[in-house]
Amino acid sequence: MDTSYPREDYLPVPSHKRDPSPTGLVPPPPRDHLVWSIFNTIYMNFCCLGFVALAFSVKARDRKVSGDVEAARRFSSKARCYNVLATAGSVVLPLLLAALVITGVIHLSKLAQESVGFFTYQFSPSDEED
Repeated sequence: MDTSYPREDYLPVPSHKRDPSPTGLVPPPPRDHLVWSIFNTIYMNFCCLGFVALAFSVKARDRKVSGDVEAARRFSSKARCYNVLATAGSVVLPLLLAALVITGVIHLSKLAQESVGFFTYQFSPSDEED
């Protein structure tokens, strides 16, 4: 029996695949977006979407604490969607309103400059006798 060097038949084959173990692949807990929801509720409450997002954020946090991760993910996703809508609406609508006001002021100033000749028209003395 030759024991000086192990043969190739007995060498362990290195595997590059990792076997998934239930303790090794623990997904991170879902985010509840509570701070973002409070901010949208207090400062930028567009059509009460911030309040709805706050309700879903609280539900997501409650489900996360109770251990129902799947329900927490669903509520977290809904809270994120409502927060995005509330933030976008609260940023886009004032910008749109400012753009409308600026274009209206520009249009009215051009209209006023064009109508200056109409208001400074003087009648001839023969027109006033009628």
